[in-house]
Amino acid sequence: MQLLRLAWALTAAAVSFLLLLLLHNHILREGQLAAGTCEIVTLDRDSSQPRRTIARQTARCACRKGQIAGTMRARPACVDVRIVRSRQWCEMTPCLDDEGCNLLVNQSGWTCTQPGGRVKTTTVS
Repeated sequence: MQLLRLAWALTAAAVSFLLLLLLHNHILREGQLAAGTCEIVTLDRDSSQPRRTIARQTARCACRKGQIAGTMRARPACVDVRIVRSRQWCEMTPCLDDEGCNLLVNQSGWTCTQPGGRVKTTTVS
């Protein structure tokens, strides 16, 4: 009889543990990002000026130690903190593969020049 009670107690403990584990994983997936990843939170575009579109983007990142939120291939990404501190933006490869990267004169951002001559300017705030 006591062996049966012990078996039931162990089974109940195992089921409770599995339920807690599933609940924890569900909560983790819902609210937290995996280490080293980013997601876009807001994206606002203003096309009120002729031949110019101003876009403002906010990203949320969960970067590893030694990394900080940045941009890689035109998407938010975790980059080496040294790049941001030194303001050498082109080192994080912010432009697409077929675009050229140039620092702004005051190092407040960068430009990505497309093969057709179109220029996208990004400033960091």
